[in-house]
Amino acid sequence: MKRINTSNILLYVIFILLPLTLIAGNQFWTSKKASPNKRSEVSAAALGDKIFVIGGYRMLGATDLVEVYDSKTDTWSEAADLPTALHHTAAAEVNGRVYVIGGFKGLLSWSPVNTVYEYVPSEDKWIAKAPMPTSRGALAASVVDGKIYAIGGMGKEGDVDSNEVYDPIEDKWEKRSPMPTARDHLAAAEVNGRIYAVGGRVETYNKNLNVNEEYDPADDSWHKSVPMPTKRSGIAAASLKGKVYVFGGEAPEGTYNAVEEYEPKANIWRKLPAMPTSRHGLGAAAVGNEIYVIDGGTRTGASFSGLNEVFNPLK
Repeated sequence: MKRINTSNILLYVIFILLPLTLIAGNQFWTSKKASPNKRSEVSAAALGDKIFVIGGYRMLGATDLVEVYDSKTDTWSEAADLPTALHHTAAAEVNGRVYVIGGFKGLLSWSPVNTVYEYVPSEDKWIAKAPMPTSRGALAASVVDGKIYAIGGMGKEGDVDSNEVYDPIEDKWEKRSPMPTARDHLAAAEVNGRIYAVGGRVETYNKNLNVNEEYDPADDSWHKSVPMPTKRSGIAAASLKGKVYVFGGEAPEGTYNAVEEYEPKANIWRKLPAMPTSRHGLGAAAVGNEIYVIDGGTRTGASFSGLNEVFNPLK
């Protein structure tokens, strides 16, 4: 009788099963070229195949730095600096322009601002636009029908429930129905013309929230949806193919690598394979079928990274 080579069988099993295990456990996370400057509390917005990573904190405090990642070439470059150093801003893209809204100013301070800056790619410059009605930082922004909705955040007197919409064509702001739960360090994303404002906190990450509130701009109304499984703040979110993806965050026990997917059509959440690196104060932007999760602090409080980890939930 021919002897079976158990070593070959073992190698075969490892060869077949190990990739399947990695796929099932990692859901195709990949690492791309890190950003040249380590930062946290950034905002991010995609413009075509490029992602703008804006402001935030560096080792010596707030920065006006704007770096641009080219997803096609896996390279970084710098765009014109913001007119002033800002952290905890919100960013969005409309009609080929990037808008930076609100935030906090000062190298180490948390003074909320109502500034709006528009980036003109053909001229590589920022233009000041009509200020937001409510000064605030650590807010969220989302775009519906070419208009930017600035939601929540922390103002001069604490957390706000503000929901204000900006029309880039008319350069005008309008106040809309306030968010039911005032909070800061939240995230927001749009699916099918509706905005989902998720997570955040009430003043401190000791009071993290898992709130998920849906806003319908068509009738200016808010509705409660199923809460996010994990209470967390300092998060980032992006929408892709009709779903909302929420990344990272922080709590007293540390930073999160959690990835949770919300499907509005079914009103359910799913836990997905975690980020390779836990962090908060990160930026997220979708390009094609992938979401780029960039920078952020790997420890609670003042910490920084240049990480550029890419998630493809569709493979």
